[in-house]
Amino acid sequence: MIKKLMMFAVAFVLVACEGEDLSKVDKTGGNGNVATGENRNANNASTYKEYRRLEFPQLKTGANRVLLHKTKDGVLNFAVEWNEAKKAQRWSCYQLFRSNMVKNANRYKSDTNQYPVDPLLPKSIWFTSDPYRSTGYDHGHICPSADRLNSDEANYQTFYLTNMQPQLPGFNRAVWETMETKVREIASRNGYSFCDTLYICKGGTIDKSEQVLATIGKGLIVPKFFFMALLRVKNGVYNAMGFWIEHKPSNDKRLAKYAVSIKELERKTGIDFFCNLPDDIENVVEEAAVNNTLWGLN
Repeated sequence: MIKKLMMFAVAFVLVACEGEDLSKVDKTGGNGNVATGENRNANNASTYKEYRRLEFPQLKTGANRVLLHKTKDGVLNFAVEWNEAKKAQRWSCYQLFRSNMVKNANRYKSDTNQYPVDPLLPKSIWFTSDPYRSTGYDHGHICPSADRLNSDEANYQTFYLTNMQPQLPGFNRAVWETMETKVREIASRNGYSFCDTLYICKGGTIDKSEQVLATIGKGLIVPKFFFMALLRVKNGVYNAMGFWIEHKPSNDKRLAKYAVSIKELERKTGIDFFCNLPDDIENVVEEAAVNNTLWGLN
């Protein structure tokens, strides 16, 4: 009976107060946004402490680099894992909580540089021009512009080409937008009383050839599937779920059919999500079936 209850909600050593800005807490011994306990698959944070944040999946070696996009005040806005060989991103990860969801800016707009080159990439691997142009695909935000309206700088960074994946207009502007709206609703539900922090990792499938829809233009990979991994904390209790959806036009508003456990999402993507949780906690949270009522899905 106890084990069954734990599958629904798990109490952690880590305790987060309602409305606490966990992105500013970097302690590694507890009392912060890095959980405590035995962890055999945690990211190595010897280079960058941010790698141990809860929204980060396990980092991939090889031709991949992590881009940590920070605002001028030193706060991590979001992170991207970029594959240099494929010139494509594997995922973007970030947090949503009350203070970073305050609207202080409008959506970035430029007539000459709408999708800037990422300054964290060496110039030797920059795109010489916008590879999306005239392809028929949208610049599909992974960390959405609408999730980063707390400052002009934070919003501008979401338009970097490294934060994009090619998306069909009938997908990007329809069911994908519905999913992104749902994520913001979860993070702010009931006056932010449902979540203290929502940890998010999103992307499109580029690792497996059978999960690639097409290669277009200047070698731009079009994912066949897109995914989201969500980890919610409320008063030290965590729940997790994922979305897995085929990349095709759809106006579907009913999202429950796309909801999967994190364990299933890991099997589909090959990505180890929320690896910085203690192993025993990670296993329970990731194996739990999606509770559609809890997440407000139909």
